[in-house]
Amino acid sequence: MPGTTGSTSLMNRGWCTTSSTKAQRPRSSSVQGLMAPSHWYGMTWALVALPAPSLLSLWLQPQPCCALAGVRGGFLLLGCCRAASGHPCHPSSRCLHVHGTGLRGTTHPACIPNASYDYMTTSASDHIRSLTLLPSSASHLCFCKTAHSHVDQPCLLEDGSSVTNCLLEGAVRVAAGSVIQHCHLQGPLEIGPGCLLSGLTVGSSPALQGFPLHDVVLQGHHVQLRDLPCHVFTLTGRLDDWQSPAERATYLNMPWAEFFHRTGVREGDLWDAEMPQGSRCLLSARLFPVLHAHEALGLEDVLWLLAPVAGERLARWRAAWRMSWQELLPCLDKAAELGARQALFFLQGQHKVRRVLLGRKDSSLLPLARSAVHEGYHEAVLGTLDEVASTAGDAGIAARALACIAEVLGCMARGEGGLRSGPAANREWASAFGRLESGDIAGGVQELAAERQKWMSRPALLVRAARHYEGAEQILVRQAVMSSCQFVTVGQAELPPLGHWVQVVCPARLDLSGGWSDTPPITYEHGGAVVDVAVLVDGCWPIGAQVRRISEPELRLVSLGGTPQSEAVAELVCRELDHLRDYCQPHAPGALLKAAFICSQVVQFPSQKPLQAQLMENFRGGFEVHTWSTLPHGSGLGTSSILAGAVMAALYRAAGKTASTESLIHAVLHLEQRLTTGGGWQDQVGGLVPGIKIGRSKAQLPLRVEVEDIQVPDGFTQTLNDHLLLVYTGKTRLARNLLQDVVRNWYARLPSAVQNADALVSNAEECAQALRQGNLSLIGKCLDCYWQQKKCMAPGCEPLAVGRMMDALRPYVYGQCLAGAGGGGFLYVLTRAPRQKEVLHQILAKTEGLGNFSIHSVEVDTGGFSVKVVGCDTEDSACPGEHMAV
Repeated sequence: MPGTTGSTSLMNRGWCTTSSTKAQRPRSSSVQGLMAPSHWYGMTWALVALPAPSLLSLWLQPQPCCALAGVRGGFLLLGCCRAASGHPCHPSSRCLHVHGTGLRGTTHPACIPNASYDYMTTSASDHIRSLTLLPSSASHLCFCKTAHSHVDQPCLLEDGSSVTNCLLEGAVRVAAGSVIQHCHLQGPLEIGPGCLLSGLTVGSSPALQGFPLHDVVLQGHHVQLRDLPCHVFTLTGRLDDWQSPAERATYLNMPWAEFFHRTGVREGDLWDAEMPQGSRCLLSARLFPVLHAHEALGLEDVLWLLAPVAGERLARWRAAWRMSWQELLPCLDKAAELGARQALFFLQGQHKVRRVLLGRKDSSLLPLARSAVHEGYHEAVLGTLDEVASTAGDAGIAARALACIAEVLGCMARGEGGLRSGPAANREWASAFGRLESGDIAGGVQELAAERQKWMSRPALLVRAARHYEGAEQILVRQAVMSSCQFVTVGQAELPPLGHWVQVVCPARLDLSGGWSDTPPITYEHGGAVVDVAVLVDGCWPIGAQVRRISEPELRLVSLGGTPQSEAVAELVCRELDHLRDYCQPHAPGALLKAAFICSQVVQFPSQKPLQAQLMENFRGGFEVHTWSTLPHGSGLGTSSILAGAVMAALYRAAGKTASTESLIHAVLHLEQRLTTGGGWQDQVGGLVPGIKIGRSKAQLPLRVEVEDIQVPDGFTQTLNDHLLLVYTGKTRLARNLLQDVVRNWYARLPSAVQNADALVSNAEECAQALRQGNLSLIGKCLDCYWQQKKCMAPGCEPLAVGRMMDALRPYVYGQCLAGAGGGGFLYVLTRAPRQKEVLHQILAKTEGLGNFSIHSVEVDTGGFSVKVVGCDTEDSACPGEHMAV
């Protein structure tokens, strides 16, 4: 092999390395996400065993002589080009030029004691063998067949083959014992055993289809001849010896004499007459065409040597200006070679984007986004994401593509420009948002891309553009979730008398396991399962609504203090459709009630017909709505969603309509998407369906929630009542403050988020089984596990005071968890002994740093929400005693 003492025998499947004369520092503390190209020839390669790989987090900064460095599974791979220039590195040297990353991004030299070098062979056979090691032959190394590659039909790659940094389209079969690196090929192709292909472009594929390949090394090289760039192909045999004299060596695995006889090539074609016989070898043979006076050269101009055709090819080959490998080596254009490999890496990365998004795969595209930004390929990746979003024909896929665009823009800001979370209401984006809202996804994506170009000049603009892409993503998530509307069935009923109240009271809910898996888009991309229990709090139904028809054609929206008899704390009258326009702004006065009128289709909005005309024509008057809750804001007990369900149930009945519980569950999903709060389905399942149950949704659209009642042993419901307690922490935090980060991490498919989603669903099924068994200890373990999963999903959801509270209670409980998204609200505990309210109060009273807290009893509500029509003067059926003080 020319000018080298070794080869990249570990630049194989699964090695993560960078092929550059100066290794780039990755944007994370690991080199796992880097590109994996290497050049076989012209390099000395050393495999260094690391004594403590689990303790190392390295980025590599080789000296100018080093061309490649990588780390994987306790080994370090270093390449040096000094051998090519006659200055090989000494094998006994232990100075690896390695720097460790400090805590603040500074670098420090690292000495690796007891390291060792393994130089690689100059034999092509040994090189290929090392790249195709089967697990049984190298149990200490973890290889896979492909690395940094897109393969359309991976089933055609036999065990014992290796594909690195390649794009293989169509049917490309690779036999065991063959290696393909840095190639873009289109099938149908068949690569036989014992081959190494490197540097072949897609244009080479037609030529390959006519030649059966086995035991050959076929490479494409970028060559610079003064100011003329060329692409030159070299072809050798796996068994060839580069430096042995021709009289006792081979070419294409056959003796030179046989080669001359088969092809008609003469010695004089390859070597000058004055060259001594002992110096005539493969290294100096002018075999490889570089230029032709009249025709463009291609791969077929070396492939013919495998299956010679008399006359024409030989004459064309002789007419070409040819070079030996010895002459080619100084002309190799390393920058062009690395550039081509880098371009191929991102080209197959673009294919990965399509495969992952269109195939709905749980693979993270964030490392690719970071690499693309770092290497200047972000425009290509953005273009691919635009294409997927506009052509997928699926709101869920398009939403994820827009979220990925937001990530690329965020990476381009490089940590500057402000926080990613923030407003997305710039009017320049309004037209694109309007197209998305109207269902024109392709047109909306195109307008977004056009507007994006105006926001690329500095970090602050990039961050604001990322916010708007997340806003656009939320529009499409809403559209995906609103596919659940098809599961809302509304019947007709008699209108209640004018002035008669329709009153609905509901329990709260406790989520015992699985929460967050019900949240869009997780719920329809991954599938969700949540165990909920409907509960009375201090003996009361804490949530309620009542609706009546009134003679005036208007909507009166009233929020009461705590019970139906409480003083009004907020009141709003809507007489025009324009008064409903802010229904999609969650903090606008009466937004939830306005959205309920629109989602129930009691009011048509938008409409050419005025509000008063609609009300008089359909209902001979308007409506008055009262709502109340004894629970504090941000309680974690599902108040807002359950209240939405209560309002929808009362409104349907007051308007002469009926809806089943299943319809109400999906109607609330629809309402919360219109309200833009982005909620899941667990709250309404917990509060509208009685008792203990598990709700499930499949990983598909349209989104449908199915609920299974959990049958518990006789008497176990009372046992739960005796052992469950609520502790109000005095802290409140809205789930929306957590939601954006959770959704962002899910769309990035961070491995921790995907694994945690799996664990949430699994734990929910285990909790359901523990309830069926009536096993308090096992239920408690599920609660503790659930709390850890919540903290993983939304870091920071455990305030310091809550942590102190949980530490103090831990010896006295089987398990405990903050209700809802966490961050505050209610803590529910499953006590070891029954009826421990006073005991826990004494314990917490002695614990410092808790602030205001209160403890409340809970009991399982087995009746579910109630709907009844009462007279003009309502009676208090929601709470037989005083309402809860917190």
